[in-house]
Amino acid sequence: MNDVDDSRLTDQQKKTLRDGATEAPGTGALLNNKDDGMYRCAACDAKLFESDTKFDSGSGWPSFDRAIDGAIKYKEDNSMFMKRTKAVCANCGGHLGHVFNDGPKETTGKRYCINSCSLDFEGTDGNRRSGAKNQT
Repeated sequence: MNDVDDSRLTDQQKKTLRDGATEAPGTGALLNNKDDGMYRCAACDAKLFESDTKFDSGSGWPSFDRAIDGAIKYKEDNSMFMKRTKAVCANCGGHLGHVFNDGPKETTGKRYCINSCSLDFEGTDGNRRSGAKNQT
């Protein structure tokens, strides 16, 4: 993992990005975002997904049909009594979510099911926002 300063991350982001936790479905701040722009790793700011690859999968997590080339590394995940493919940031190793083969058939057939709190969003207007919910 690259040397990344995690001090600005929320507790939930640290648990997700560093410990592999999953946020509750339907709770992510970027779940319903439809703005044009770039989704980036919340830990290291690496570019991960372009907004035109996002789709509504009905899963409760932001879903994308493809990642930026080289942005994601894939790891086998045999937790939860099933075999899955974990998606991690290729730059810092942060846990993003999982990849499934039930995405849109007209594009890649892939569904990157990503924790909103693992992401930051940068709009085409230059404005940025976090995928993490505000802590109380």
